[in-house]
Amino acid sequence: MKTVVIAGASGFIGSYFARRFREDGWQVRTVGRAASANAQWDDDAAITKALNGAELLVNLAGRSVNCRYNERHRREILESRVLTTRALGRAAAACAEPPRTWINSSTGTIYRHAEDRPQSEASGELGSGFSVDVARAWEEELAGAVVPATRKVPLRIAIVLGAGGVMGPLRNLARLGLGGHMGPGTQKFSWIHVEDLFRAVLFIHERPELTGPVNAASPYPVENGELMALVRQSLGVPFGVPTPAWLLEAGAVLIRTQTELVLKSRWVEPRKLLDAGFACEYPSLAGALNEIAEGNR
Repeated sequence: MKTVVIAGASGFIGSYFARRFREDGWQVRTVGRAASANAQWDDDAAITKALNGAELLVNLAGRSVNCRYNERHRREILESRVLTTRALGRAAAACAEPPRTWINSSTGTIYRHAEDRPQSEASGELGSGFSVDVARAWEEELAGAVVPATRKVPLRIAIVLGAGGVMGPLRNLARLGLGGHMGPGTQKFSWIHVEDLFRAVLFIHERPELTGPVNAASPYPVENGELMALVRQSLGVPFGVPTPAWLLEAGAVLIRTQTELVLKSRWVEPRKLLDAGFACEYPSLAGALNEIAEGNR
């Protein structure tokens, strides 16, 4: 039986991955803060034991960015990504049989605000600001891990859609009649269904020629205005009031989040996956949202 180690398995994506790997016949070991995890973050020996003999390591650990970026939250967001990646690197280096593949979360937010052209792995331009600094540090930590027998792939993930994550707040806004476009409404929304993210991880693991950063996104991003129209449509809500940027700024303070999460134009092109022959099961946003809505009924 093949073994996968999932770090950060208690979140929305991690719990989905754990279930899907088990359904596909994998043995699943976990690293995290939960008492039920096979290894805790402060126990290098236990992490090494969990990794030893595993075929695949998937690191999804990281504090949610859906918060105000005050000093404490900034530190927690950075450390929850960099220090966990560092711990996994130490443990993998100590393994007699290290994992063959290490897929480490990164983020499509590493690219600049882009409304002019898509950002691929080869031609994409990195942005600036706190979120980009975190993504760079995260990827640098992975690159610095000395594990010569393990292929390391930073996965630059677009916004993940499923029965959790970002969809909850967007659906709630639509139900309240506030599901119109946000800010200008022309900013790009790159996304991927959680099932396609799982399939992309397996696809990358099975293809040793895929190296370096890999973008994980549907090849069909939409503008924010279309996103909100499709969210309303999936819920049967006929109308949504648009939210200007100034009101979003005020509202973000009240609900303790950042407007960057909806105002930044993310246009992530999954060029490496497309060139390698990967095809999404949910390529269109309408289909993805309808599947999620069906699952929530």
